[in-house]
Amino acid sequence: MKISIITASYNYDKYIEQAINSVINQTYQDWELIIVDDGSCDNSVDIIKSYCEKDDRIKFFQHENGQNKGLKQTILLAIKHACGEWIVFLESDDYFAPDNLSKKIEIIKKYPEVKLVFNKVKFVSEKKCMQQKRYENTQKKLSKMKFPKNMFYDFYINNMILTFSCVMVETKTIKNANFNTPTDSILDWWLWIHIAHKNSCYYIDEELTFWRLHATSYINTSKKPIFYPTQMRAYNDIYQNNEKSFRLLIFMLYSSIILFFVRGYRFFRNIL
Repeated sequence: MKISIITASYNYDKYIEQAINSVINQTYQDWELIIVDDGSCDNSVDIIKSYCEKDDRIKFFQHENGQNKGLKQTILLAIKHACGEWIVFLESDDYFAPDNLSKKIEIIKKYPEVKLVFNKVKFVSEKKCMQQKRYENTQKKLSKMKFPKNMFYDFYINNMILTFSCVMVETKTIKNANFNTPTDSILDWWLWIHIAHKNSCYYIDEELTFWRLHATSYINTSKKPIFYPTQMRAYNDIYQNNEKSFRLLIFMLYSSIILFFVRGYRFFRNIL
C-alpha cells in the first residue's frame, strides 16, 4: 500500500532537511514524498532538489512562475499529484518518529471503516507558547475517548487535531472534501469537520509527530477571523448543503452559546 506524504514548503530552509530525513528513515518504506514550494525566497528549493536527485520517491513541484498562493492552493496542487491510497501530511518545520507510518497502517488494516487517523504530538519549542497548555488539555481529552468514533460534534470549541503533521487520511475521502474555507490559516479545522461528518476517525495516543511551535509558524503569521469562527461556518456550511436536520441546528445554537462564554473567559484571562 503506497502512502503519499504531502509537504507544503515555505521559507523553512533551517527545518526542511529534518522533515525530509524523518520520512526517509521511516520503518514503512512504500511511500512517495510530494513537496510543493509556495514561493520560498530562502534556500529551501535548493535543499529539496538535492534530495530529489538522491531519492526518486521525493517529488518536487512549484506554482507557476514560483508564485506564493497560500496553503490551500499548495495542498491542492500536491493532492493532484498524489498516487497513494492514503495521504499523510508533514509540515516543513515538523518531523516524524520512525514508526509514524507503520503505526497508522496497522490501524487502517484493523479498522477498515476508519477514513482519518491522527496521533498524539510531541511539542518542540524554544520556550513554552501561550497556547500549549490548551493543546495539552486537548490531548488529555482525546486519550479518554474510545476509538474508532465519529468526531463530527467534537470540534466546536477547539480543533481536536492539533496539526496537519499528525494526520493520515484516505485519498478518495480528502479529494472529495470541501476546501472552500473562509480562513486559509485554519484550513485543517474546516477540513476535519467536513470529513468527520460522515466518516470514522481514530486517535493513536502515541507521540509519533514532533510539532515545532515558534513565532514564524504558519498559524501564527496568518490572518485569523475576529468574529464568526471558522468552525461554526463549517457546521453551517454542512447544515445548508448536506444535512438540514433539527439535531444539527440545535447543536449549532447550543455550541455558539458555549463558544461565546469560552472565548470571553479566555479573553479576560489573558488580559488580567
